[in-house]
Amino acid sequence: MRVTNSVARHKRKKRLFKLAKGAYGDRKNHLRQAMDHVQKALSYQFVHRKLFKRNMRRLWTVRLNAACRMQGISYSKFIDGLKRAKVELDRKVMADIAFRDPACFAEIVKSAKQAL
Repeated sequence: MRVTNSVARHKRKKRLFKLAKGAYGDRKNHLRQAMDHVQKALSYQFVHRKLFKRNMRRLWTVRLNAACRMQGISYSKFIDGLKRAKVELDRKVMADIAFRDPACFAEIVKSAKQAL
Protein backbone atom coordinates (compact mmCIF):
# COMPACT_ATOMS: atom_id res chain seq x y z
CA MET A 1 0.00 0.00 0.00
CA ARG A 2 1.26 3.45 -0.91
CA VAL A 3 1.53 5.92 1.98
CA THR A 4 1.02 9.63 1.35
CA ASN A 5 1.34 12.72 3.48
CA SER A 6 -1.64 14.43 1.90
CA VAL A 7 -3.73 14.96 5.05
CA ALA A 8 -0.91 16.59 6.98
CA ARG A 9 0.19 18.57 3.91
CA HIS A 10 -3.33 19.85 3.31
CA LYS A 11 -3.66 20.87 6.96
CA ARG A 12 -0.32 22.70 6.87
CA LYS A 13 -1.22 24.55 3.64
CA LYS A 14 -4.66 25.40 4.96
CA ARG A 15 -3.12 26.93 8.09
CA LEU A 16 -0.65 28.93 5.97
CA PHE A 17 -3.33 30.27 3.61
CA LYS A 18 -5.47 31.24 6.57
CA LEU A 19 -2.58 33.39 7.86
CA ALA A 20 -2.10 34.85 4.36
CA LYS A 21 -5.76 35.82 4.09
CA GLY A 22 -6.13 39.49 3.20
CA ALA A 23 -2.84 39.68 1.34
CA TYR A 24 -2.78 41.42 -2.03
CA GLY A 25 -2.60 39.54 -5.33
CA ASP A 26 -0.95 36.13 -5.63
CA ARG A 27 0.42 36.31 -2.11
CA LYS A 28 -2.80 34.91 -0.71
CA ASN A 29 -3.26 31.84 -2.92
CA HIS A 30 0.15 30.72 -4.23
CA LEU A 31 2.09 28.58 -1.83
CA ARG A 32 5.61 29.97 -2.15
CA GLN A 33 4.53 33.61 -2.18
CA ALA A 34 2.15 33.02 0.71
CA MET A 35 4.98 31.45 2.74
CA ASP A 36 7.21 34.47 2.14
CA HIS A 37 4.40 36.87 2.97
CA VAL A 38 3.44 35.12 6.21
CA GLN A 39 7.03 34.82 7.39
CA LYS A 40 7.65 38.52 6.85
CA ALA A 41 4.32 39.48 8.40
CA LEU A 42 5.04 37.46 11.54
CA SER A 43 8.46 39.09 11.91
CA TYR A 44 6.86 42.53 11.60
CA GLN A 45 4.25 41.49 14.14
CA PHE A 46 7.00 40.60 16.63
CA VAL A 47 8.69 43.98 16.20
CA HIS A 48 5.46 45.96 16.36
CA ARG A 49 4.39 44.35 19.62
CA LYS A 50 7.47 45.96 21.16
CA LEU A 51 6.91 49.29 19.39
CA PHE A 52 3.28 49.42 20.56
CA LYS A 53 4.37 49.40 24.21
CA ARG A 54 6.89 52.18 23.52
CA ASN A 55 4.33 54.31 21.67
CA MET A 56 1.71 53.91 24.38
CA ARG A 57 4.14 55.06 27.07
CA ARG A 58 4.93 58.15 24.93
CA LEU A 59 1.21 58.83 24.55
CA TRP A 60 0.65 58.63 28.32
CA THR A 61 3.56 61.03 28.87
CA VAL A 62 2.15 63.53 26.37
CA ARG A 63 -1.29 63.35 27.98
CA LEU A 64 0.15 63.79 31.45
CA ASN A 65 2.26 66.73 30.31
CA ALA A 66 -0.82 68.46 28.87
CA ALA A 67 -2.83 67.80 32.02
CA CYS A 68 0.01 69.04 34.24
CA ARG A 69 0.40 72.24 32.25
CA MET A 70 -3.31 72.91 32.77
CA GLN A 71 -2.67 72.59 36.52
CA GLY A 72 0.30 74.98 36.34
CA ILE A 73 3.19 72.54 36.79
CA SER A 74 5.66 71.00 34.38
CA TYR A 75 5.70 67.27 33.74
CA SER A 76 9.20 66.76 35.13
CA LYS A 77 8.42 68.63 38.36
CA PHE A 78 5.17 66.66 38.66
CA ILE A 79 6.98 63.32 38.39
CA ASP A 80 9.67 64.47 40.83
CA GLY A 81 6.99 65.59 43.29
CA LEU A 82 5.24 62.23 43.03
CA LYS A 83 8.47 60.38 43.77
CA ARG A 84 9.14 62.56 46.80
CA ALA A 85 5.54 62.13 48.01
CA LYS A 86 5.94 58.35 47.51
CA VAL A 87 2.89 58.14 45.24
CA GLU A 88 3.27 54.91 43.29
CA LEU A 89 0.84 55.35 40.41
CA ASP A 90 2.14 54.49 36.98
CA ARG A 91 1.82 56.76 33.95
CA LYS A 92 -0.94 54.67 32.39
CA VAL A 93 -3.21 55.03 35.41
CA MET A 94 -2.43 58.73 35.91
CA ALA A 95 -3.09 59.51 32.23
CA ASP A 96 -6.43 57.73 32.53
CA ILE A 97 -7.32 59.63 35.72
CA ALA A 98 -6.33 62.94 34.08
CA PHE A 99 -8.59 62.15 31.13
CA ARG A 100 -11.62 60.78 33.01
CA ASP A 101 -11.54 62.59 36.36
CA PRO A 102 -9.78 65.99 36.29
CA ALA A 103 -10.79 66.79 39.88
CA CYS A 104 -9.04 63.68 41.20
CA PHE A 105 -5.99 64.48 39.07
CA ALA A 106 -5.92 67.99 40.56
CA GLU A 107 -5.61 66.39 44.00
CA ILE A 108 -2.71 64.24 42.82
CA VAL A 109 -0.99 67.36 41.41
CA LYS A 110 -1.62 69.14 44.70
CA SER A 111 0.12 66.37 46.66
CA ALA A 112 3.04 66.46 44.18
CA LYS A 113 3.35 70.24 44.57
CA GLN A 114 3.38 69.98 48.37
CA ALA A 115 6.19 67.42 48.26
CA LEU A 116 8.45 69.71 46.23
